[in-house]
Amino acid sequence: MRRPAIEAAGVGATEAGDMALARRALARDPDAVRAIIKTHNQRLYRIARGVVRNDAEAEDVVQEAYMRAFSSLAAFRGEASLSTWLSRIVINEALGRLRKRRRIVAMPENPEARIIPFPLNPSDDPERTMAQRQILGLVERATDSLPDVYRSVFVARVIEGLSIEETADLLGVRPETVKTRLHRARSLVRKALDDEIGPVLLDAFPFAGRRCERLTRAVMEGLGFEP
Repeated sequence: MRRPAIEAAGVGATEAGDMALARRALARDPDAVRAIIKTHNQRLYRIARGVVRNDAEAEDVVQEAYMRAFSSLAAFRGEASLSTWLSRIVINEALGRLRKRRRIVAMPENPEARIIPFPLNPSDDPERTMAQRQILGLVERATDSLPDVYRSVFVARVIEGLSIEETADLLGVRPETVKTRLHRARSLVRKALDDEIGPVLLDAFPFAGRRCERLTRAVMEGLGFEP
């Protein structure tokens, strides 16, 4: 089935933009490197956090993944989007750490993960802000409690908003497998959450402001760019 001309043109423009940005970064253009990092920080952090269930380790995963990605940027051919290419590297790094962690020490059945604070806005109503923090805490704890095989699908599909096909491509499984795992993940999450908190899922695991800037600076310095 052929894609509509407008959609195909949009995809082509995205791919061309990715390749152009990658070429600039490969030529060590600091603005291009910074643009790539800041554009993808949120998605990559959420994916990493969904796998390792620890905010500090997720930052380490993303930083290491960026270093691997920029050192092998010549391998990026634009066959997938830059976002997908980077996400695969993050997934591999996060899963590798998870396997290594399990070899070193057995994982407890219900590990207690530190909940990432909801970013406060001083202008918000205090009661509303507190309610948001409590809801997001429930979302994050419910997500952390999912078995690994379901959690990665849930984070990619529900929290990050990837399509079935994108999630399947990212995790290296069939779309049917994504659908099955997602159904099970949602069933498990519903046991801990009320239906009305669904709209706040996209704000879970925030990664912006100073944390985003800190990681960007660390990667830039690791690549040899002046601070």
